[in-house]
Amino acid sequence: MRLAPLFLLLAFVLILSACVPKVPVPATGVLAPASGSAAEDASTSLVRTDQQGAVVVEVTPLNLDTPGQTLDFQVALNTHSVNLNMDFARLASLSTDNDNSVQAIAWEGPQGGHHLTGTMQFPATENGKSLLDGAARVTLTLKGVDAPERVFSWDLGK
Repeated sequence: MRLAPLFLLLAFVLILSACVPKVPVPATGVLAPASGSAAEDASTSLVRTDQQGAVVVEVTPLNLDTPGQTLDFQVALNTHSVNLNMDFARLASLSTDNDNSVQAIAWEGPQGGHHLTGTMQFPATENGKSLLDGAARVTLTLKGVDAPERVFSWDLGK
């Protein structure tokens, strides 16, 4: 009896099961869902998804309603063909509808591979003032991850 085809099939199934995307747990909070973009969830979920190119990116704010020293976002990246060995903090910026903008200061998560989840951190203040003061909307922009630009927005419920 030839067992080689059976072992090949088993190996194939194991490899595919390792590539199943990990779904981030949505944060809870009082933020209002953003509206107007087809990529945004129509429900009250805070998760925003961008499916451009070969990489699916999901972003969830973790503390917009109670910021500390940083504004934190969970970022999940999933692909089957692109190596995600990038400096994500260098590629990300955060802006508000009242013209405040900051660059990410840290990516706390792995680099490389095809399935990554980590935390992107931005400074909560700029020039001594809260980045969110007077803002009604916040936007995270991620550039150069198998697409020129990915944009994720949330209404702050103000």
